Amino acid sequence: METLKVSAHSNTKALAGALAAVVRTDGAVELQAIGAGAVNQSIKAIAVARGYLAPNGINLVATPSFVEIMINDEKRTAIKLVVDKR
Repeated sequence: METLKVSAHSNTKALAGALAAVVRTDGAVELQAIGAGAVNQSIKAIAVARGYLAPNGINLVATPSFVEIMINDEKRTAIKLVVDKR
């Protein structure tokens, strides 16, 4: 499953387009976000991507969880959103 890393400065529409493209080809995508701003951008992108995919009969479902990731040899807790089609 492809992983898209999201920051607080990620462009919502660009992220939504990438998310929709991966879901169309692979059926699912994982978003990783650290911090409130990044989580906000992720949720907005999922909402926009639903609009892109709805005309094709694809509905998105997001499953949130926590994940530990390493950044500069330091453990950080991120939000992982697995987005797949229903």
